[in-house]
Amino acid sequence: MKKILILFCGGTIIMQETKDGALVVNKKEKAIKSLLNLEPRLKELAKLDVYYVDNIDSTNMNPKHWDRMTSIIAENYDKYDGFVITHGTDTMAYTASALSFSLQDIGKPVVLTGAQVPAAKIETDGRRNFINAVTVATMDIAGTMIVFDEEIILGSRASKVSESKLDAFETINWDLLGEIRIDIRLSDEHKPRHNRPLNIINGFEPNVIAINMTPGVSVKTLMTILDTGMKGIVLSGYGPGNIAYDYLEIIKKAKEKKIPVVVTTQCLEGATSMHLYDVGKQALDLGAIQTYDMCLECITTKLMWALKHFPYKKIKEVMHTNYVGEINKEGKIY
Repeated sequence: MKKILILFCGGTIIMQETKDGALVVNKKEKAIKSLLNLEPRLKELAKLDVYYVDNIDSTNMNPKHWDRMTSIIAENYDKYDGFVITHGTDTMAYTASALSFSLQDIGKPVVLTGAQVPAAKIETDGRRNFINAVTVATMDIAGTMIVFDEEIILGSRASKVSESKLDAFETINWDLLGEIRIDIRLSDEHKPRHNRPLNIINGFEPNVIAINMTPGVSVKTLMTILDTGMKGIVLSGYGPGNIAYDYLEIIKKAKEKKIPVVVTTQCLEGATSMHLYDVGKQALDLGAIQTYDMCLECITTKLMWALKHFPYKKIKEVMHTNYVGEINKEGKIY
């Protein structure tokens, strides 16, 4: 029987509703019991152990949690066949991307899941998601992924697209790793398990900010960000990564201060092609780094990871390197 370690992080799946209708986290022991009672028959599928990481609304997730999860998995890697992380949905895609980089080339499955409806409610989706996550963690698949509703999504390609639908996540610009039907079907995109040694690259620079470009915003106000200790900027431009001329001064000053500015598109699907228009090309010429078909959650966590491990002059190369299936510079969009 496979052994699976559950990394318990809290989230909606174990929350309870207060009298005024707000969802709050349960006490530690009650929360863990609530999770394990979702489906007692899971013990027939795998031996489950629980490692308490935290019990939080995932809105409060931060890079320290990512580092701790990475370390826990590394310390217990030889003891278990797979890992399931129960996590709130709001920042689940950020955590999935972050762990994809810190646990590169992992030979076992790391599966994140959670719920849109708390387990205490009869209509909860938590039971189904948790069962499927544990099941996937026992299968011949490796890497970091999200299992939610009917989909198995590569961790570095996931984005939360709905605050209320049960199929809350989508894979961005890539194929699914698998589908949850009456059985679980893995696609050709998945990587099988392997026995190579685990190589972790832990650590993230937290001082990264994401800015959504909007018409008419005061660029002088944004310029002050460069003097606040920020180490990196993710700038969401229009269309294929077009940047208003007013913003060019920010990119120029950021380069002088050795603060990388990476540019993505505000379009959920599609990729940057900043050479197509002068408003993009000028930004590239000033040192902006385009991100091609990566999703925002991945771009942000990858930049945080890159800044922690590489000097400024290497950031562009790192952002354009495909480590975990997160980027395709050839324009292949699914």
